Amino acid sequence: MLKYLLLTIGLLFSAVSAFASPEKYKIDASHAQVVFSYNHLGFSNTSGMFSGFEGEVMFDADNPAHSSVIVAMPVMSMFTGWEARDGHFMSDDFFGAKEGDMITFSSTKIEVLDDKTAHIIGDLSMNGVTRPVVLTTKLNKSAPYPFGPKAGTSTLGFDATTTLLRSDFNLGAFAPAVSDEVDVRISIEAMKDG
Repeated sequence: MLKYLLLTIGLLFSAVSAFASPEKYKIDASHAQVVFSYNHLGFSNTSGMFSGFEGEVMFDADNPAHSSVIVAMPVMSMFTGWEARDGHFMSDDFFGAKEGDMITFSSTKIEVLDDKTAHIIGDLSMNGVTRPVVLTTKLNKSAPYPFGPKAGTSTLGFDATTTLLRSDFNLGAFAPAVSDEVDVRISIEAMKDG
């Protein structure tokens, strides 16, 4: 009886071990960007970006739907290439930003579409408002990093897109002359932690 019990426990342990649990990947701040663009008065499409932000991906290669992502970026890290515009975005017309104010995203569900694409659904918190958003996401590559001090480290690369309404986050000043819709493109690399 004891032999049978030990054999059963061993088989259960093997079965559980066969299912890989999500592994932690840290976002590589040097290769992580959020680029946004909006229409200005019908004349041009203007862009800005956030870069150098932090976050982590818990990636389950065997069952990507069990993966997750958390990202945080300082509001004041926004860069548009025009200092006066940056200052205007930080003013009370838009963010009314203070040092330490953050934009965060935390996934709540992943809908796998095929072996390379998924909808990552989560909560975006910005300017004191939290709303659900859907990121249409593509896994670009999963492979060991090829060279340098990071050589051999398991690395993931993702691109994602979404469209936000500024007014959903109390940032709708001057709409619709300046478009309420903002197109967002995200590209990140994440490296296995540990």
